[in-house]
Amino acid sequence: MADVIVVDHPLVQHKLSWLRDERTDSSHFRLLLGEVAMLLAYELTRELPLTSAEVTTPLQTMKAPFLEGKPPVLVSILRAGNGLLEGVLKLIPTASVGHVGLYRDHETLEAVEYYYKVPTDISERDVLVVDPMLATGHSAVAAITRLKQDRPRSLRFLCLLAAPEGIEAFHAAHPDVDIVTASIDERLNDKGYILPGLGDAGDRMYGTR
Repeated sequence: MADVIVVDHPLVQHKLSWLRDERTDSSHFRLLLGEVAMLLAYELTRELPLTSAEVTTPLQTMKAPFLEGKPPVLVSILRAGNGLLEGVLKLIPTASVGHVGLYRDHETLEAVEYYYKVPTDISERDVLVVDPMLATGHSAVAAITRLKQDRPRSLRFLCLLAAPEGIEAFHAAHPDVDIVTASIDERLNDKGYILPGLGDAGDRMYGTR
């Protein structure tokens, strides 16, 4: 069974509190989101495989650890995933990037795909999927389902906030995929938003609320 890893580092929790605050404007929201994403990515990448190669330091030759194989692929669930994407890219600048475009049908709350573009060699790579909110879980489940068709080497999911309902739905569909998050919040409201949450991450990022 996959894990749900809650990163409770004080800096993560401090920055998350500012993200929750309705007084935080879009520019600061984007900045904080990228910073938290980079901190979460340290945990998300913990299990990336390593190999070794010989290097020469100013003093001697040694076997040094390097990431094994090709750099990972970061897949953003549009549009809000792009806010996390930039932060993770600062940590792994050699990563390739893919996008899955999904929108939530406001009547059924189901995810509808409208765009999909990933590297052609994704089957040789570890894939890290990013989206700020794991609410109903529909978008994340749909994205992971679509990505599994291309048989990546491994899959992990990073989100800022998760609802218990979303975690349950996600692991019912994908019990083999780890979730890394900054917080498991209380519940969903009747419109499928996380409580206490932070509102609509995409709207707050781009000033469209």
